[in-house]
Amino acid sequence: MTTDTDARDRLIDLATDFYDQFAAGRIPEMELPTRTKSNIEYDEESGVWTYGDRTSIRNANSVNGARKLLKATYTIEFLANQLDEDRSSTLRELYYLSESWDNDEAGFSSQDESNDLVEDLEIVTGVTREDFHMRPEESGATLMGPLEIREQTRRGEREIHCQKDVGEGGYQIPNNPDMIEFLDDDIEFALAVETGGMRDRLVENGFDEAYNCLVIHLKGQPARATRRITKRVHDELDVPIVVFTDGDPWSYRIYGSVAYGSIKSAHLSKYLATPQADFIGIRPEDIVEYDLPADPLSDSDVNALESELDDPRFQTDYWEEQIELQLDIGKKSEQQSLASRGLDFVTDTYLPERLNQIGVV
Repeated sequence: MTTDTDARDRLIDLATDFYDQFAAGRIPEMELPTRTKSNIEYDEESGVWTYGDRTSIRNANSVNGARKLLKATYTIEFLANQLDEDRSSTLRELYYLSESWDNDEAGFSSQDESNDLVEDLEIVTGVTREDFHMRPEESGATLMGPLEIREQTRRGEREIHCQKDVGEGGYQIPNNPDMIEFLDDDIEFALAVETGGMRDRLVENGFDEAYNCLVIHLKGQPARATRRITKRVHDELDVPIVVFTDGDPWSYRIYGSVAYGSIKSAHLSKYLATPQADFIGIRPEDIVEYDLPADPLSDSDVNALESELDDPRFQTDYWEEQIELQLDIGKKSEQQSLASRGLDFVTDTYLPERLNQIGVV
């Protein structure tokens, strides 16, 4: 884990580089990988998708470019001071804080702009925003299962068992999961679940206890902390990761972000992605096999599925077959549509059968 001193030093080194370029009579610039799907490539060694060789330059040879570097300089100063003071802030707070800076041109016009700049600084310095003490808004994602941990907090250490010491809501994943130490576990596999309703069904039915399963609530598109703890559970505890989502193109992208990384955070794929993760469903073939209640695909669904056929994360025989089938049947279905066969069907039949098919149980 990067120390506060290391993180601060790398920020200051970047600001010093801007100054040195000025002092040498050069227009200051910052080089970044191009963050587009066309610049994503498969890393054979790590098994995840990362940025390729194409880069773009941020420089001060235009008014717009100069503003961007000015904003970067002010943000570097803010983050360095924050690390000095052992404070933290949210991405939303950074956006609003910029309104108080002594140069109006340094303020952000939107939160997307400030978020993108923090990502730029991550890429250039090689330090994650968590190590800058930057937090997203609360994600609320949780763990429930036979895992005992030690968590470092501002009030000291505390030991927690993620079944025995938590309520029905589970253990809430902190912003920086690297502050967690794994003490003991009886986990056979981890099930990463998209929706809160399905997560609650699994816990109420005792699925975590019956199968020694760690249930990870993704809460929709998973936050970085959720993807990080998922990767740590796999790598450090040597347990399979299985992803369980709705049966639609947007949910397949949730699986893709867990397994292979996302375009926006491709610079952190080796840190966040778990390429060994399996997709368990809902599959298009499940919609047909179980005659699940379904909705028709919208035009945006069709466009998203066709886009996924060109997405390098889904260019496998399995995904091409499933996506082509879904386009053919023209339907999508939710996880909770399994309740049409009874509230216990998902835990008594569907999941055990699917887990057996992929060799997890």
